[in-house]
Amino acid sequence: MFNIISKTKYAYIFSGTLTFLSIVALLVWGLKFGIDFNGGTLMELKFPSSSPTTQEVSSDLASLSLKSLTLQPSGSDTMLVRYASEEDSVNQSVFKQIKSKYPDAKQTRVDYINSSVSSDLRKNSLLAIFWAVVGIMAYVAWAFRRVSRPVASWKYGAGAVIALIHDVLITVGVFAVLGHFFDIEVGVPFIAALLTILGFSVHDTIVVYDRTRENLIRSSSKETFPEIVNRSLNETLVRSINTSLTVIVTLLAIYLFGGESVRYFALALLVGVTFGTYSSIFIASALLVTSYNLQIKKK
Repeated sequence: MFNIISKTKYAYIFSGTLTFLSIVALLVWGLKFGIDFNGGTLMELKFPSSSPTTQEVSSDLASLSLKSLTLQPSGSDTMLVRYASEEDSVNQSVFKQIKSKYPDAKQTRVDYINSSVSSDLRKNSLLAIFWAVVGIMAYVAWAFRRVSRPVASWKYGAGAVIALIHDVLITVGVFAVLGHFFDIEVGVPFIAALLTILGFSVHDTIVVYDRTRENLIRSSSKETFPEIVNRSLNETLVRSINTSLTVIVTLLAIYLFGGESVRYFALALLVGVTFGTYSSIFIASALLVTSYNLQIKKK
């Protein structure tokens, strides 16, 4: 049996360093928002036979220096073009450039994403994450309300939420770095990925907590709380790793072969699921033991 709890100090140092660097990256560089949050234009183009590749269209539009340009094939003969501009003159220039290269191309739809709507969307996205975290903490505290020995039930919820914040901050920090150095933008799919990470991470944490609860009920008085937590971690370790590996392999396949539209959604999930698995094993349960040790010292 691995003595996982004995590695708590190293896990705290590692997680603390990554979280600190993520916060610094976020404060210094921030996230590079796409048109979902900044406003812009969505243009749908239809080609007579098969649509050109995204690389070809990107090269054709390079001279216009469009900000936040993303290209997404939709079917065999249709392409969606997104860029951060609401000006009609820019839209005319884009379509004129396309027509010069593909004379038979047709503009089937033009939608404008207003910047004020985007601001509301950004605010609502933050509220969604906040209330998801609050709801998770309340639920975990309620679910473990009958386990008041030797730490209070609300500390289970607090430990789960600290682990969740750890996972989300590191994921956001990674994308702050990617946005600064590689111009990778975030939009609504990124918020969806963060909410998915919250759900996956707390699910893994609850599995460990639930086994801890069962072992607390069955354990003898000779076994200390840190020993019970460590045994619970070992009993769920293989399950947690195997479950996460199947998800990670699937996300890798999506990232490598899924196309541009879902690539960074899959990347955000990859980062979040990986650190979510780590935090469920090394952080969430360790916080319970740390809380218990502080209680003992006070007594």
